[in-house]
Amino acid sequence: MATPSPGYSITLRVETPASFTATSELAAAVAAAGAAITALDVTESHHDSMVVDISCNTVDAAHGERVSAALDELDGVQVRKVSDRTFLMHLGGKLEVVPKVPLRNRDDLSRAYTPGVARVCMAIAENPDDARRLTVKRNTIAVVTDGSAVLGLGNIGPAAALPVMEGKAALFKQFADVDAWPVCLDTQDTEEIIMIVKALAPVYGGVNLEDIAAPRCFEIEQRLRDELDIPVFHDDQHGTAIVTLAALQNALKVVNKKIEDVKIVVAGVGAAGNAIIQLLKAQGALNIIACGRNGAISGTETYTDAHRTWLAENTNPDNFTGTLHDAVAGADVFIGVSGPNVLGEEQVATMANDAIIFAMANPDPEVDPVIAAKYAAVVATGRSDFPNQINNVLAFPGFFRGLLDAGVADITPEMLVAAAHAIADRVSAEELNASFIIPSVFDPHVASDVAAAVASAAMAK
Repeated sequence: MATPSPGYSITLRVETPASFTATSELAAAVAAAGAAITALDVTESHHDSMVVDISCNTVDAAHGERVSAALDELDGVQVRKVSDRTFLMHLGGKLEVVPKVPLRNRDDLSRAYTPGVARVCMAIAENPDDARRLTVKRNTIAVVTDGSAVLGLGNIGPAAALPVMEGKAALFKQFADVDAWPVCLDTQDTEEIIMIVKALAPVYGGVNLEDIAAPRCFEIEQRLRDELDIPVFHDDQHGTAIVTLAALQNALKVVNKKIEDVKIVVAGVGAAGNAIIQLLKAQGALNIIACGRNGAISGTETYTDAHRTWLAENTNPDNFTGTLHDAVAGADVFIGVSGPNVLGEEQVATMANDAIIFAMANPDPEVDPVIAAKYAAVVATGRSDFPNQINNVLAFPGFFRGLLDAGVADITPEMLVAAAHAIADRVSAEELNASFIIPSVFDPHVASDVAAAVASAAMAK
């Protein structure tokens, strides 16, 4: 997919002969090389030369090298340095700890630390519930991963997963004022993960499980929910399902179809796929076909995996057997939570009229959105550089804000549905159209609306 992306944004520092046309010539060369210029700044100006910083979005690292080469080929132009703006953002990490109280003198220190802190410690020892009132526990989430299923990158381990977990923590704070901290575990043993999270739990008001591979993630979440007194939420499952349901509710309004009437094909039967299907069924979907690597999950087959067994028993009412490509023929909705480029133009063209395509694999979706848009009425992806970004950040900050505000440990299906409705309702009837079925991740009201809906559902149970 040859679309420049902010994920591959670079800044080129270029020395060029001084002239009135220098900057326009540089800009023309960058554009001709296929990059999208986002900024152009003259940083030095001399009698015979200038130094210009050109920021632009590229398709990938190789494309950035071609842009640099194109500038070097201009007469008298030299590229001094190429900086990757994404890596620059991550230098030194994206988080820091900042005290909430001033420590200006001995009086402050005596109350924040010894000897005054001892009284607070004893109060919590006598009444453990006071930890929520007197420590960071009341507003702090552990973002826990084992690095086994990071984005679409696979099993890259805990250290390589840390930039994602930092980003997750930053989003919690930015959108819902929830303090969160990465907990990247150097083990992929189910029992060890459960043991470690239980041992860490006294510090946190909730646990956000992230990027843990299926089927291990299912047992880890269920066991921790059963054995802890704080909420445990696997965002890859439930966050994805919430936002998908919200987007689908509005997309169906655009094409004037009902969820109980449409044929839905889901590519990917891991954590996200299972949770999406369960939530769609809870909202009335009757004809869902789940497809894994070997094709459709069908009641005609026997599965050793409990989750595939559930899918075989609760989806695909006609016991269709065949490949993903076969399944999408005549489908009204395609939901992809699998991997890149699993569908081509030929398959998309076989879908029903006014089809809906959610190609959510990141960073590269299941089908090129430009191709999908030639045939489908509504197209959404997980990317920020196309309309209709289906992104979990619409769900998890507000969801945990609601859980923390309500002070509850249990997470119910009613809370998931309430969160989805709150997100969908942020798009008014006047705003709703094929390119705007889901609110912007920067809509300042989303998190608070989701929090209120979750807290209300928690109180109503």
